Parts: sequence; C-alpha cells; structure tokens
Amino acid sequence: MRYWLMKSEPDEVSFDDVLSAPAQTVAWFGVRNYQARNFMRDAMAVGDGVLFYHSSCAVPGVAGLAEIASGPYPDATQFDPSSHYYDPKATQETPRWISVDVRAREVGRYLPLAEMRTVPALESMVLLQKGSRLSISPVTRSEWDAVVELVRAREA
Repeated sequence: MRYWLMKSEPDEVSFDDVLSAPAQTVAWFGVRNYQARNFMRDAMAVGDGVLFYHSSCAVPGVAGLAEIASGPYPDATQFDPSSHYYDPKATQETPRWISVDVRAREVGRYLPLAEMRTVPALESMVLLQKGSRLSISPVTRSEWDAVVELVRAREA
C-alpha cells in the first residue's frame, strides 16, 4: 500500500463534494503534469491512502482522508473542446492524460498547511519542500500516520 497527497481546488472539487457524490467517489480529472500523471498511471493502486488537500484557497490544508477507488483510465476532459482541460493533441486511440477515482474514507478536523509546517515529523514531506508545486505527491508511511493522528485529534 502506498500513500498520496492529492491537491484539489475546493471551488472545483471539495472534500464535501466527494462526501455528497454517489458512493462518495469522484473522478480525479484535470491533471496536466506528466510526473503527477505518471504517479496515477504507474504507481497508484486501488486502496492506496489519499490525503485530500484543498489548495488555492484562503486556508490550504488537508480536508479529509480518502482512498484510490479505481485503476487508471483516460481523463474524458482531454477530449472535450469546451473543457478547460481540453488537449487537442490527445486522441481516443492515444490519450495523454489519466484519471483515477477517489473515494472519501474519513472526515476529521481540517488540518491547515500552516500547522503542518510546525510538525517535526512532516519536515521532509514533499508538500512542505521549497518550490514543490506538484498536484499529486507521494507520502511516506510515517508522514501518513502523523497527518492521520492530527486529523483525528479533536483540538489543535
């Protein structure tokens, strides 16, 4: 089992959106970075843990715990000319971009990025490294455990 941090802008897809979706599952679409795509295509497996992270918002942070719920499949938005994520170089025969389904597992307290920066166990986390901008990044087991403990805590 592997662990991942997956960033989503809450005005596009929030953790609350996942919780209200059928089977509490959504397609993870719109990834247009090759390294993040390769993580989804080559490294993710059903059941892997996900830190669902809200980015590009007033208070970025971990909004909930989730899991990978499907194998990789072509991201439909790459074929839709009306989509912000349209890619004219992608074809049905040779898709360039990948989606996976993500299922909500657990709601806890919101864990702000500012608080994460104060936790010694997270100092090596990819998210916290200078210049890190990936929308999907691997998380170690010890980082996962530290974040889960913080998310499950009743008070900060």
